[in-house]
Amino acid sequence: MGYAPSERLGIDLCGVGMVSPVVLAAGTAGVLGEMGDVMDISMLGGIVGKSITREAREGNVFPRITFTRGGMLNAIGLANPGLGVWESEIGPKVDGVGTNVIGSVAGDSVEEYVEIASAMDGVEGVKIIELNVSCPNVHSGLEFGADPGALGELVSAVRGVTGNTKVFVKLSPIVVGTPSTVVDLAKVAVDAGADGLVLCNTVPAMGIDVNTRRPVLSNVMGGMSGPAVHPIVVRLVHLVYRGIAGDAGVPILAVGGVSRWEDAAEFILAGASCVGIGAGSFADLRIPKKVVKGLDRWCLKQGVGSIGELVGGVELGE
Repeated sequence: MGYAPSERLGIDLCGVGMVSPVVLAAGTAGVLGEMGDVMDISMLGGIVGKSITREAREGNVFPRITFTRGGMLNAIGLANPGLGVWESEIGPKVDGVGTNVIGSVAGDSVEEYVEIASAMDGVEGVKIIELNVSCPNVHSGLEFGADPGALGELVSAVRGVTGNTKVFVKLSPIVVGTPSTVVDLAKVAVDAGADGLVLCNTVPAMGIDVNTRRPVLSNVMGGMSGPAVHPIVVRLVHLVYRGIAGDAGVPILAVGGVSRWEDAAEFILAGASCVGIGAGSFADLRIPKKVVKGLDRWCLKQGVGSIGELVGGVELGE
């Protein structure tokens, strides 16, 4: 029998009703709803599908994922079936997933993002689109999320073709190649029309096998996720919430190292309206359910009628 969260956990994310503020992060729920075969996803607020690009990508060669003491290193390389397969085979199945579906878009140019976002906007079951802006812009070489001008152009262009869906922008935790901070880039995204923010993508990292003296990932560099990055993202959520999102009424979906309900609660107190679980679901398929149940008990103990009352509720002293 599935677990039904209490009404205390229900949230409204930009007009999308969710039974709980817990979602499965991009790349960890499969292309669409494959995780429904191994866990009860009806208790989740939603799942974020794998990032889709215009052309299919096989991704980096193996090894492209490994576990570390503090979490997981990966350099998957945006492996995905491409837009054509998404439109013909995946999009038509969205309504049957059993929870909200958030589409994820990636690309090398504004035109590619716009084409994919427009296609997802045409699927009735997709209510929110996440823009993965960690991809290099072919025109500048910088990631879209590190270039304020390119980021603003991208979000504005996507907003022009997404009349049916809300647009969330997924920012990187460490901004390379620009003096802009994550708060600065969050402001650019919001000013350009973003309905919400996702904080954050993986932290750039590297591992070396001391016996072979070779990198543990074929791509050499990868992204770090898991418990080690959690405090980093808590800080970023707090800064962005206080710096722009709270006053602007822009929700934050926080992702990074959630393996216990307390991790999710920290994100909410820092300013997140919704919490994503990524590497944690690889480590233990029971974690999402434990997090949902733990948050439910936490709300009861805190004496609130809705978990939304606790968003941004960290007490900083007098």
